[in-house]
Amino acid sequence: MRRFLITGGAGFIGSRIALRLQEFYPKAYILVVDNFSSGYFKTLYGFKGDILAGNIQDKEFWNYLKSQYTSFDAVFHNAAITDTTILDQKYMMEVNTNSMKHIIDACIKWDAKLIYASSAGVYGNTEAPMKEDKGLIPENVYGFSKLIADNIILNAMSQHIPLKAVGFRYFNVYGMGEQYKGKTASMIYQLAMQMKSGKKPRLFKWGEQKRDFVYIEDVLQANMKALERYEVSGIYNVGYGKARSFNDIVNILNKLMSTGYEVEYFDCPYEFYQNYTEADITKIKANLGYEPKFDLETGIEHYLKSLKVI
Repeated sequence: MRRFLITGGAGFIGSRIALRLQEFYPKAYILVVDNFSSGYFKTLYGFKGDILAGNIQDKEFWNYLKSQYTSFDAVFHNAAITDTTILDQKYMMEVNTNSMKHIIDACIKWDAKLIYASSAGVYGNTEAPMKEDKGLIPENVYGFSKLIADNIILNAMSQHIPLKAVGFRYFNVYGMGEQYKGKTASMIYQLAMQMKSGKKPRLFKWGEQKRDFVYIEDVLQANMKALERYEVSGIYNVGYGKARSFNDIVNILNKLMSTGYEVEYFDCPYEFYQNYTEADITKIKANLGYEPKFDLETGIEHYLKSLKVI
C-alpha cells in the first residue's frame, strides 16, 4: 500500500494533489494535514483519506506524527502563508522557513521523498525568463522565506545523501479549488467573477503587466511526475513558459463569456509589484518530462466550464 502525507491539504494546490493521488492510487493511504486558517473544508469534497488539524511550525506536532506513523512514500508539502501582502517578517519566516527543518527530519525518518511548493516570488523583478540558478533577488519577505527554504533543502540533501526532494517554483497558478482563497485567488478567477456579476473588470494601469499563468492540471502533472521519477531531485520552475498580459485575460473572458466589457484601470497601490514573470521550463522538461498542455485560452475555457460560467 502506498502512503502519502500532504501538508496544506485543504488549500488550493494541496487539495487537488490529495484528490489526484486518490484517483491514481485508489488503494493508497492518504493523510491530509492543515490548520484550516486559510484552507477550506469544501476543497476536499470527495476525499476519502484521513485529516489531521495541526500547525506545521509546531515541533511537537511533528514529533507526534513521527511517533504515530512509521512510514510514508512521499510528503507533499504545500502548507504556507501564501498572502504576499503580509509584512510580518517573523511570522512569515517561522511558518514558511523554520517549518522546513521539521519536515526534513520527518522525511529522513520515514525515508520519504519530499515534493514541496516553492514560489516564483524568489525572483522578484529580475530579468525574464527566470532560470532556477540566477536572479534570486526576492523583493518581499514571502519570496525571501521561500528562497531560504529552498536553501535549507539543498543543504540538507548535500549533507544527507539519501534524502530526495523536489521543489516547485510555481508561477501564477489558476484553476478549480482556488475559489475559496478570497483576495488571493488568481486574477483569472477574480476577473471572471466580476464580469459574471455584471461589473467591469478592474486592472492596474494599463493592464500590460505580464505573468506566466499555469493551469492547475499542469501543476498536478508536475507533481505526479516528481513522484513517478523517485530518484530525481532538484528545484524546478513550473509554468507554461510564456508570459501573457492581464489585458489578454480580459479579452479571452469577453470572447468566451460573449460579453464586451471595457476595462476600468486604476493605480497600483503596492510599492513592490512584479511587472513581468516568465518561467524558463527547460530544466523541468529535461529532468521530469514535464510538458504543459494548457495555454491560456485552453486553460481559461476548461476552467470556466468547470465553474459552470459557460
